[in-house]
Amino acid sequence: MSETTGGGRHDEPHAGGGLSARLNWLRAAVLGANDGIVSTAGIVVGVAGATDSRGVLLTAGLAGLLAGSMSMAVGEYVSVSTQRDSEMAALAVERRELREQPEAELEELTRMLAGRGLSEEVAREAALQLTARDALRAHAGVELGIDPDELTSPWQAAGASFLAFTTGALLPLLAIVLPPAPARLYVTVVSVLLALALTGWWSARLGAAAARPAVLRNVAGGALAMAVTYAVGSALGAAGV
Repeated sequence: MSETTGGGRHDEPHAGGGLSARLNWLRAAVLGANDGIVSTAGIVVGVAGATDSRGVLLTAGLAGLLAGSMSMAVGEYVSVSTQRDSEMAALAVERRELREQPEAELEELTRMLAGRGLSEEVAREAALQLTARDALRAHAGVELGIDPDELTSPWQAAGASFLAFTTGALLPLLAIVLPPAPARLYVTVVSVLLALALTGWWSARLGAAAARPAVLRNVAGGALAMAVTYAVGSALGAAGV
């Protein structure tokens, strides 16, 4: 079998196995929290440009938090469900091919193992042993990069996205409503920029990239978002809208 049902070829398994998957989840959580920080900060700072009413700020912040977290959860659920459906369809095709043409599948597995640097004899022996142990797992891992027992759960992905976004969004929301009116904007801006520096550093660390550029990009992007929304809010407030 050369292609998945989804149309993409997967000649290599996912590197790192469970560790790679855990790092991907952690990176997604950091990025989800980062989204929550930036989007909610943009909303509350924009509204703060138009009014200093704690009730209005709380309402706007909560609305942004709930809308953003639900949007993230639904989007992740749909995305992961589609991926899972494609993986299950690919596994179903693999099961059928193993049942209908086991010799051809054994030869294909041998060729793929040989293509990774094994001699023909060793590749053949490895293919025979892997097939005897668990043919579907062997072919799914080598051909598709899929572990049949570790398919991603759409509900788990949706819940993780919801929690990550909500965690990030709580920071600017609390920073804008808890301090006294004169200090709200300053506390929010400083808190958000520090949090963005932290998430930028942590995402770079998880990706084994240089931290300084990631931190600068993250902080600059957040600062720009808050500056733009505050300017718009101030203009609308001055116009009495």
